[in-house]
Amino acid sequence: MIFPKKKLGQNFLVDKNIQKKIIAAAELKKDDIVLEIGAGRGELTRCIAQKVARVYALEIDRSLCDILKGNLKEYKNTVVINEDVLKFNLKRHFRGQARIKVMGNIPYYITTPIIERLFKFKDKINTVFFTVQKEFGRRMTAACGSKEYGSFSCFLQYYAQPKIIFIIKKNCFFPAPKVDSCFLRLDIRQKPPVKLKDEQLFFQIIRRAFNQRRKTLRNSLKGSVYASKLERFFREYRIDPNTRPERLSLKDFANLANL
Repeated sequence: MIFPKKKLGQNFLVDKNIQKKIIAAAELKKDDIVLEIGAGRGELTRCIAQKVARVYALEIDRSLCDILKGNLKEYKNTVVINEDVLKFNLKRHFRGQARIKVMGNIPYYITTPIIERLFKFKDKINTVFFTVQKEFGRRMTAACGSKEYGSFSCFLQYYAQPKIIFIIKKNCFFPAPKVDSCFLRLDIRQKPPVKLKDEQLFFQIIRRAFNQRRKTLRNSLKGSVYASKLERFFREYRIDPNTRPERLSLKDFANLANL
């Protein structure tokens, strides 16, 4: 029996019904190319392989890769890759191919770095389906004005349209994590939802605003944005000078950055 490694954040999804729900929700097609991150022992990989043209099973754990190859030997459309997703180059592996789907039950502690890494190759990806910690999923999908809405919500929603498909109870995993998870869909945007003069400045302003989210926007951005520009922003877009950053939409932050 293969035991998950705590240092790698491994929690194997063992509930067969949840595996079936994931496959159904991913709407896999015969011509799809899928990159699975953290293939583990291959339970989900086998289900994916039965539906698509090709599966690239990415697994950082060398000891699991040999088991993966054995478990997948009957599926000729699978390729096992022993590599760290944070170093994996999608452009090199998927050169000349149509945009792919990405799937994975990813370790909670590196969810953000994995998503940031994938966004660097957004032109190669169509849709991402991830199992993530429930509270993290709520942050990703949070609407402007909610308590979960923050800088990461803005970052993610700039590059993708996220949606929580369903909740996964913690006892569906081995070993069971301390919290429930959710199955999340990210549709990668082909073009940003807002027009920007300076993307880097846009994200700098968002991060600075949410670093002190309990302060008003006027105070949290003091020293980062000229007071005259901030006053012009409040006046032109009819925004209360005492508003807090969580009340600003992506469009609002874009308007401020463009000023």
